[in-house]
Amino acid sequence: MASRKNVQQRLLAYSFITPALLITLGVVAYPILNVIVRSFQTEDGYGLDHYIYLFTNPIALENLFYTLYICIVTVVLAIAVAYGLALFMRFSNSRVSKTIGALYLLPRFIPGLVAVNAMITVIRDSGLLNRIALTFGYDFKPGLMFNDKGIILMNLWFNIPFATMLILAGLSNIPDSVIDSARDVGASRRVLFTKMIVPLTMKDVMIAATFIFMSNVGSFTTPYLMGSTSPQMIGVSLFTQFNNLNYGYAAALSVVMFLLCSVSAAVYIITNMRDKAWEKQE
Repeated sequence: MASRKNVQQRLLAYSFITPALLITLGVVAYPILNVIVRSFQTEDGYGLDHYIYLFTNPIALENLFYTLYICIVTVVLAIAVAYGLALFMRFSNSRVSKTIGALYLLPRFIPGLVAVNAMITVIRDSGLLNRIALTFGYDFKPGLMFNDKGIILMNLWFNIPFATMLILAGLSNIPDSVIDSARDVGASRRVLFTKMIVPLTMKDVMIAATFIFMSNVGSFTTPYLMGSTSPQMIGVSLFTQFNNLNYGYAAALSVVMFLLCSVSAAVYIITNMRDKAWEKQE
């Protein structure tokens, strides 16, 4: 009787999750499978033509490496700056740290297109910085438009607040009593940072780096408005190929983009699994 009741409870639970599962399969799984199949379609049937072109054509390879370069540099710089800001806000009680703590998330509430256009009016060679310099007799041209520097700068605007929020949350979970105890036994600031703070916040750093990387691999607005025509980031190249009706090649680009994000997602999953394994040992 108990076994029959358990079966009924399981069937009831499955009936509740089935609609959500079907919607997920229709909205997420089917489009992914459709794009994968489309990436192998050629004029003569099916083959690896699009992938061969993607990994042998100099322009396509340059776009791929250019995207990876911008994403990696963005991750490294964003994490470095965010970690410094998070440390300052966590361990400083000054008025400056409190002001930063109240304002650092504001860039996240500005629409992306508005932020990019605002940045363009400031950093372009005839923008605000140039006009201010001209009033003092200098013709200052930042040279940040239509190259990787401007894209990275704009990426940092979007990603530093997000990374700071995650790392600050990890730092806030470290009790002051633990830090005070380490200081009482003679631990220096360097030892506290390298042996205690960094290991305890590494999970949050990896999560922040993962999401920053994934959000920039397929970015479009910033590289489209501020980037060069060649090389292009994958998101802009995908848009160009789709507009040129090269659907098969666009599908192959989408698959490559998905695989890059999958690698980053794997890092996120492994990091969480290790954290749970550590908790079980405790």
